[in-house]
Amino acid sequence: MKEIEVWLQTFAPGSRTPIHRHSCEEVFIVMKGSGTLFLAPSSHGKIPGEPHEYPIFQNSTFHIPVNDCHQIWNTNEIEDLQVLVVISRPPVKVFLYQDWSMPHTAAKMKYPYYWDEECFHSPRLKDEL
Repeated sequence: MKEIEVWLQTFAPGSRTPIHRHSCEEVFIVMKGSGTLFLAPSSHGKIPGEPHEYPIFQNSTFHIPVNDCHQIWNTNEIEDLQVLVVISRPPVKVFLYQDWSMPHTAAKMKYPYYWDEECFHSPRLKDEL
């Protein structure tokens, strides 16, 4: 495999990726924690549509096909979600969606995309020194 990228990503409790799609395949291995994968497997119409929800947990592995809209969410209120991610054909153009009913033509392209800059967090208390 000549063209892959591998990274380790950690999601704090309540954090999530934006709803997005890209022109590469992804394989996720859950190293620790639990959460939810939202996947719109029939997202090749005009809009992504309602996603299927899949629970993810330690030692689970899942595959995201090319251009399927998806979102990873750490729904665990206590523990971080940590995933090892392998993508094909880097660097990727990422298309971001505000919601699952947003038309593909309205999605905003982000290139280059840095995976740790667009995770959303639920409000948490700041650490005090």
